[in-house]
Amino acid sequence: MLAVAAVEAQKQKYGVTVTADRKADFSAFKSYSWDAAGYPAMDKAVHQQIVDAVDRELKGLGLEKRTSGPSDLQLRYGAQRRTDTDTHADAPATNLPTYAVGTLVVLLRESGSGKEVYRARVDKPIDLAPDKVKATIDEVVTEMFAKYPARTKK
Repeated sequence: MLAVAAVEAQKQKYGVTVTADRKADFSAFKSYSWDAAGYPAMDKAVHQQIVDAVDRELKGLGLEKRTSGPSDLQLRYGAQRRTDTDTHADAPATNLPTYAVGTLVVLLRESGSGKEVYRARVDKPIDLAPDKVKATIDEVVTEMFAKYPARTKK
């Protein structure tokens, strides 16, 4: 079991992955609302930083946040923290260094159909120091929306 985990850790790639529905007309989406479902960050401050960063990016894309009434898109996110092991380190196998890795997934669905139109995922080693977390969140959320179709700053 340990050998399998070590092999998997060696294969880990970090960065942003984006999937967008090629048939969706992203220029037609004008508004979004947060969906309560998802797997939010357990730390309330981190949760709010993620929400604020996503809201800022979507506003920059010309989407209006709606807290009530209909919207074109439903938005949710999931966040997770894990520990990866540096299997390439020059250390005994029983004492390999570990580091924290954050995963953030943002999902946009059409409100009427529930069809997924945009998914962005980032896996990235993170510094858990409280004074570094917000900057990391801002950076990765910006990267996640850099490839948003019909990207027009308003």
